[in-house]
Amino acid sequence: MTAMERGYDEELTQSGSKQELEQIEIELLLSGVHRLYGYDFRNYAMPSLKRRIWHHVHAENVPSISALQEKVLHDRACFERFVYSLSIPVTEMFRDPGLFLTFRQKVIPLLRTYPYIRIWHAGCSTGEEVYSMAILLHEEGLYDKARIYATDMNERSLQQAKEGVYEIGKMKQYTKNYMEAGGTRAFSEYYTAKYNSVILQPYLRKNIIFAEHNLATDTSFNEFNVIFCRNVMIYFNDELRDHVHGLFYESLSRFGVLVLGSKESIHFTRYSDSYEPLDRVEKIYRKNN
Repeated sequence: MTAMERGYDEELTQSGSKQELEQIEIELLLSGVHRLYGYDFRNYAMPSLKRRIWHHVHAENVPSISALQEKVLHDRACFERFVYSLSIPVTEMFRDPGLFLTFRQKVIPLLRTYPYIRIWHAGCSTGEEVYSMAILLHEEGLYDKARIYATDMNERSLQQAKEGVYEIGKMKQYTKNYMEAGGTRAFSEYYTAKYNSVILQPYLRKNIIFAEHNLATDTSFNEFNVIFCRNVMIYFNDELRDHVHGLFYESLSRFGVLVLGSKESIHFTRYSDSYEPLDRVEKIYRKNN
């Protein structure tokens, strides 16, 4: 073996050892968070999880994942920042307007036949999608007989959702989304501007229940006619994704509707035969029985 070949082998060994050490550090961090705080990230998809952990290492100005673990386990505020960074609060009002337009056209007629409507927004983030649903139901004359359950594992996101206060600079995009989603009024009717923020009208909150819920560890808590869970499970591995689909199946009423994100599907799960598509493009499915 030449000196060059020996050097290359040594580099591979060092690289392999570094990756193994990184994996051990991540496993210890996630295990510690689960045991101490009850938050379970161990079945999140590793590539995106690893990127976010390293991002948080740099954000906390610590030299390693092990150092982050020590800080997270001894500093509650650091832990809360860590959870916030992993929960990926990315949303907007009437996000993917085509979905909400299709919901108006294909799901609302079904909901009109129910005496009472229960909707669960799982992983509701900061609430924009939840209020979008409240507006849609209000315009369709169904809000008074509806209850919307909005859950997330992130306490900070939930608090913002409860307040219903958002940046005024986002209203132009939200108005555009609303109109494309089949909105029937002036979107400005639904909020009051104050300085650099807007406050959504209080009546939109009256039938919304906000609560902490962790899809990885918590169980079903009610029966629902509709479940929204959009662009959440893309961050889960196959085991956790199957677990969550089981939770949704148990939680849906007979012929209940499941709405997934654009990058998600019911296919390739053990529940794929338990639903029929109401709209394949917008990922809206109806439970078979």
